[in-house]
Amino acid sequence: MPQTLTSTSMFTPCGFSPHLHTSKEGEQGGLIFQDGNLTSASLDALIQHLIPTTDYYPEVTYIFTFLLSSRLFIEPHELLSRVCHKCIEQQRLDDPVLDKARIRKFGPKILQLLTEWTETFPYDFQEERMIGHLKDMIHRIAPCDEAYWKKMNQLLQALNQKLATLSHGQEGIVKISTAVSDKLVAFKTKPPSIQREILSVCSDPYTLAQQLTHVELERLSHIGPEEFVQAFVHKDPLDGTKTCFSEQKKTSNLEAYVKWFNRLCYLVATEICMVSYKRRHTGECTVLLM
Repeated sequence: MPQTLTSTSMFTPCGFSPHLHTSKEGEQGGLIFQDGNLTSASLDALIQHLIPTTDYYPEVTYIFTFLLSSRLFIEPHELLSRVCHKCIEQQRLDDPVLDKARIRKFGPKILQLLTEWTETFPYDFQEERMIGHLKDMIHRIAPCDEAYWKKMNQLLQALNQKLATLSHGQEGIVKISTAVSDKLVAFKTKPPSIQREILSVCSDPYTLAQQLTHVELERLSHIGPEEFVQAFVHKDPLDGTKTCFSEQKKTSNLEAYVKWFNRLCYLVATEICMVSYKRRHTGECTVLLM
């Protein structure tokens, strides 16, 4: 296992140190460095580097980077399964009698890793398999310290609240998208009946800008970092119709935000075009903004 080093010697800008796996490169599939930068590595070696031990914990920057990019090559539930399997093997969590002293050193670290995963990528845990792996790991270490049960309940409670909030936001996006589609159809069939002046919606420009900002931030808050990766995933070179990862999570929140941004741009353009002469500061808005 990687030895604990100082932060400076442990990590280069790419998140790895050429000293960490020198003796384990062949055994773990290889971590190849050039000029202090990681240039090639096996998936198994990267997973191993993610796993905490009694005296090692990966840098937060590495955790985020790997959890974000690894989904292009391995599904989150499979990654968590492999992490748990390695932890069980290395910490001997299947032994009839557990080494409580060792588990008490390892337990807080694996709990911290799972907490960071659930907080940063909560959408991954919409799958029952993910929750199952999470609970199984905690159940294995809990007998060594009752405090782990409390931490597990806190973790699951925070995760459920986060998922409920995100789910509510997604339902709202669906309703808004449906309403926008219906009104656009109505606009095409009966344009005069739904035209409205922008000042009839909000007479104070400052308040209007403030509310638009609130809407903007709300839309952004629902976008998970993984959506940006999945939106630009490369196509399979052997089949241009398929992505490298066949079951990519839908980028619904990102797509909804793009649509919102486009509607906002259309609103601004419409307001400008509706001005009949230079000194006029208001105009009629014929584009409905939801």
